[in-house]
Amino acid sequence: MTEIEQQFAQAQTDVTELPERPGNLTLLRLYALFKQGSLGDIQGEKPGFTDIAGKFKFEAWEALKGTPADEAKARYVELVESLKRGEAA
Repeated sequence: MTEIEQQFAQAQTDVTELPERPGNLTLLRLYALFKQGSLGDIQGEKPGFTDIAGKFKFEAWEALKGTPADEAKARYVELVESLKRGEAA
């Protein structure tokens, strides 16, 4: 396991132990970075207009299309670290 993979795995644990719940936009960023880092570019079809949360998640992940997995993992780790320090919400 590479160093970024270890940090990514630790950040996944750390995010569940944050002192306060991040805001919705931050949660979308976390979701998109996690998916891009784990699975790569977006897969599947965009959810219909009745699935509002699914649509926002799809769009957030789609915005990262083409981002290398290791870069997405690094950005996820950085975001979790800033949340742990209380710098982002």
